[in-house]
Amino acid sequence: MGILTIHLDKATNLKDKDTIGKSDPYIKFEMEQDNMFKDKDYGEMKSTTKQNELNPVYDETFHFNIPTLDNMVLTVKVMDDDIVSDDKMGKCKIKLEKLGLGATPIHVEEKVYNRIFGKDAYVHLNISYTE
Repeated sequence: MGILTIHLDKATNLKDKDTIGKSDPYIKFEMEQDNMFKDKDYGEMKSTTKQNELNPVYDETFHFNIPTLDNMVLTVKVMDDDIVSDDKMGKCKIKLEKLGLGATPIHVEEKVYNRIFGKDAYVHLNISYTE
């Protein structure tokens, strides 16, 4: 078993989903092995919620115990914390085996929302893997 370490630095240019005030974003990580016939789930983790913030800085670290990087996919969902139901603000999937991960963290900047007008939204991560 190895340990995947994800340091969530920040998110930038998030789209406001609230009518009154600004969105309250949090980030949800889902880890799965994308196999040909049956995917295997390795859990999910969630960041803290940042109130009224469209460029939140998190500086939070998460660890997943995974057997290998082969076919591993990290889904990153940016959510807006609401009273009734949380809105999805953006999403991306990162294929971990393509990153060439090792003990030294690699900076990953992934687009989570594509705008036609204005700046796209991104999450900024530092990811490493040790066996």
